[in-house]
Amino acid sequence: MSRTISSTVHPIQRCMAASNPSAWWDGLVVDADGATVTVARLNGTTTELRVVGPAVDIAVGEPVAYHPVAELLSAAAITTTARVA
Repeated sequence: MSRTISSTVHPIQRCMAASNPSAWWDGLVVDADGATVTVARLNGTTTELRVVGPAVDIAVGEPVAYHPVAELLSAAAITTTARVA
């Protein structure tokens, strides 16, 4: 499966994520409406993220990874910009 990187992702975001790989956190989508997603982290907390990139078809129950420093959300086959709402 090929990974698509949204046009909203700047090269510096990719560099930040690559240089800080331990900052990624994993979770499952518990609510999604296209513009925002709510992610239940594996430690039991939830975080609402505003997806800045193009409308992404992220489904409830889907595993995702979020990099809070680089503000990147990786879901299914796309990596896009997302910010804490």
